[in-house]
Amino acid sequence: MALIVHKYGGTSMGSTERIAQVAKRVAKWARAGHRMVVVPSAMSGETNRLLGLAKELAPARQTPEYLRELDMLASTGEQVSVGLLAIALQAEGQPAVSYAGWQVPIRTSSAYTKARIDSIDDQRVRADLDAGKVVIITGFQGVDEDDNITTLGRGGSDTSAVAVAAALKADECLIFTDVDGVYTTDPRVVPEARRMARISFEEMLEMASLGSKVLQIRSVEFAGKYKVPMRVLSSFTPWDIDIAEEAQSGTLITFEEDEPMEQAVVSGIAFNRDEAKISVLGVPDRPGIAYQILGAVADANIEVDVIIQNLSKDGKTDFSFTVNRNDYARAVDLLKDRVAPALGAAEVVGDTRICKVSIVGIGMRSHVGVAARMFRVLSEEGINIQMISTSEIKTSVVIDEKYMELAVRALHRAFDLDQPAA
Repeated sequence: MALIVHKYGGTSMGSTERIAQVAKRVAKWARAGHRMVVVPSAMSGETNRLLGLAKELAPARQTPEYLRELDMLASTGEQVSVGLLAIALQAEGQPAVSYAGWQVPIRTSSAYTKARIDSIDDQRVRADLDAGKVVIITGFQGVDEDDNITTLGRGGSDTSAVAVAAALKADECLIFTDVDGVYTTDPRVVPEARRMARISFEEMLEMASLGSKVLQIRSVEFAGKYKVPMRVLSSFTPWDIDIAEEAQSGTLITFEEDEPMEQAVVSGIAFNRDEAKISVLGVPDRPGIAYQILGAVADANIEVDVIIQNLSKDGKTDFSFTVNRNDYARAVDLLKDRVAPALGAAEVVGDTRICKVSIVGIGMRSHVGVAARMFRVLSEEGINIQMISTSEIKTSVVIDEKYMELAVRALHRAFDLDQPAA
């Protein structure tokens, strides 16, 4: 008898009819003898609706007091979901009980709207499981040491589910979503993209950080740290699908050492359109320059991605990096107003029409020439590479945004990702 955690996204919980289908699916697993914990998101659109109401009344400045109330408000969406799902399960004849994050409790930091989970008390949950109940816990939220309700940020229900699975030492955490697994790349860009039966945590972490939207990156980090096997699968298959078939469907995210055969050199192609490049030109080439530029950007809570410093000439150098497109204007203003004058830099320039394309695969560790092959493919397509970033299992390039789909298709073909897995 396994302990299984199910997580359902907002689309799966989008109406009472869909919630009833979720209840039938969960009850099926419980009747098969599994101890079941369920972590649902708010009904689709509900969190946006609640935050929209707050925006109509919002003060001019986002104070900590305002952010506290945002979390109080946003957390109610999941409370509606867990209550409705418990009622639907009871209607199926399956004993069920729902809890808000503060009732478990799920303890978090006090960083409102983006809190991090510190600990989970599993005593109450285990008692209910021992009594034969399905336990339903709100995703996306917890409570800080002063008993203020906190939320974990967008996609936080994935992280909640994995954290609950880790605390309970669950056998597997199943993430039910509106896609049927993790693909070699986005099928909307490459129709030949293939669903992977399994992928390592390292690869999934890179895919998530590089633009794949299937899972929230923090949930993958959590799962990898606590070795919680995860499976991504579709909530739109019929609820009465055979449980043995369902348990093997989707994509299993697992440990590298569990791989039964040699891994493909490249497992997937990730891309991100939300990037912008900033260059600080004519910077004095002396120790500490990178810190003076990037330290000021970090202090403004702006995340930096790919970084390049050009070769010095006449004691001057150019320093380039990428940021999220949403942070571009703020970063450029900061550099022009404060950093460039202090450094004596010649100019600050930028480009919002770029994107990042990456190849990912743990097989890259044991194969040479993979990056060179990527560069050759892009060269043959007439695509200029502006910046390069590498790690053991990924190579990323920054290119002109208009070439993104061409690059993804060409690389997908070149690394045989459109071919069935061996």
